[in-house]
Amino acid sequence: MKKRNYSLIIGLILTGIILIITIIGQFWTPYAVTGMDSLAKNQAPSLIHLMGTDNFGRDVFSRVMNGCGTTFFVALSTVAIGCFFGVIIGSLTGFYGGLLDEIVMRINDVLLSFPSVLLVLIFISFIGTGKYKIIIALGVMFIPSFARIVRSEVIRYKSQEFVRSAQVMGAGNLRIIFVHILPNTAVSLLTAAAIGFNNAVLAEASMSYLGLGVQPPDPSLGRMLSEAQAYIFTAPWYAIWPGVVIVLIILGFSQISEGLRAISD
Repeated sequence: MKKRNYSLIIGLILTGIILIITIIGQFWTPYAVTGMDSLAKNQAPSLIHLMGTDNFGRDVFSRVMNGCGTTFFVALSTVAIGCFFGVIIGSLTGFYGGLLDEIVMRINDVLLSFPSVLLVLIFISFIGTGKYKIIIALGVMFIPSFARIVRSEVIRYKSQEFVRSAQVMGAGNLRIIFVHILPNTAVSLLTAAAIGFNNAVLAEASMSYLGLGVQPPDPSLGRMLSEAQAYIFTAPWYAIWPGVVIVLIILGFSQISEGLRAISD
């Protein structure tokens, strides 16, 4: 009997629940996301405010629901940019090799030798802060890792019999790369994308925590953590709930990546 992939099942269920709450939060929240109430500042969690309120009297649950959308949008956009350009670069260098491959891979090695957060900070210092600028910065930093993964997969498959058969039948190089080889790298790419999503969530939270990512009044889980640090002892729920949601998002995608890795193995 085939063993069930519990990691993938748990990851999909956990991520699915958070994603449903996130989608609902983009259209409806119990309270206005930016609505302030001076009479309800720093209230503890209750039936009225499930996750309590912040220092401006804003409902934390409503802001978490809406802020998850910002976090998902930044992470997905980042992974999409990194994956798109990484696939193109990795496919071409892996298939053709030669001098181009050497130059691109040495540049990759240099970029990967530095902490990604440090490179993002340098990038942001030139292009400025904001949601879309952090997406560009993180997306560019994710390209080398995707390029390296795709390159290794293409090198592994380009000498396979089905590729030689396609060449004998007259298929062009680009058709061989994008029609015959890349579909076989789907599981590896999905695994890398799940890991990259987690890294993007952490990076976005870190940048927003430092005030370099999503800017007010737009809610972001990282931004909420930054705003909550001054109230960690007087209103701990303000920091706890965004932190818990970040952990659950990362846990869900980590389980998905483990499940995909098991399928690949």
